[in-house]
Amino acid sequence: MARDSLRILYEDNHILAVNKMPSDIVQGDRTGDETLADRVREHLRIAYGKSGNVFVGIPHRLDRPTSGVVLFARTDKALERLSAMFREGGVRKIYWAMVAERPPADSGSLAHWLRRNPAQNKSYAVAGPGGGTREARLHYHLLFSLERYHLLEIELETGRHHQIRAQLAAIGCHIKGDLKYGAARSNPGGGIHLHARQVSFVHPVRKSPLVITADPPKDPVWDAVMAQWQDTKEGTAQM
Repeated sequence: MARDSLRILYEDNHILAVNKMPSDIVQGDRTGDETLADRVREHLRIAYGKSGNVFVGIPHRLDRPTSGVVLFARTDKALERLSAMFREGGVRKIYWAMVAERPPADSGSLAHWLRRNPAQNKSYAVAGPGGGTREARLHYHLLFSLERYHLLEIELETGRHHQIRAQLAAIGCHIKGDLKYGAARSNPGGGIHLHARQVSFVHPVRKSPLVITADPPKDPVWDAVMAQWQDTKEGTAQM
């Protein structure tokens, strides 16, 4: 498998990071579709001439319609340590979300109690704790607005099921294409405009800081975002 087709962002003896597309599935489900983990395993088998069962560990996941950085572990040690970091808040996670409605404030923190409905594969923000709810916290900042959509940068403090999608919907900000959480229409291909932009953490084996960043998929809206983002960065650098 060609490295470019897998969209590898980072690779060493312990970790491999991929830029997931909205159609990709990280781990197997009832659809039986090929997974990113399968493709990573095949890449490692070919690239390093490995035979037999190639180890690929999955320390975290992204929803299928979401794009962006996904980490895989190449060793048991890396998997154990990365899993603990994700569980204990040792990984800084930054997302970009394109929403149809401007938030009530240009930056802020959201705290909700989320209740998951497994039958619907959906989470709901409810008034308070109890009945299997889990607290969800995030911070957001409006980076800029396009003609019809607004780009929010989001930092997760907790990692709950469909957390960003449910919390933004709770304040009336609907992610482009996310019909499940109230968007007006779907996107071609079924993806949504939610992108795991960046992860930052201490390498689980080498103990050095590591920052991995992924550009969003190519489409007219994300392309407009990246053009505006580049203009913003260049303008800031010249100040």
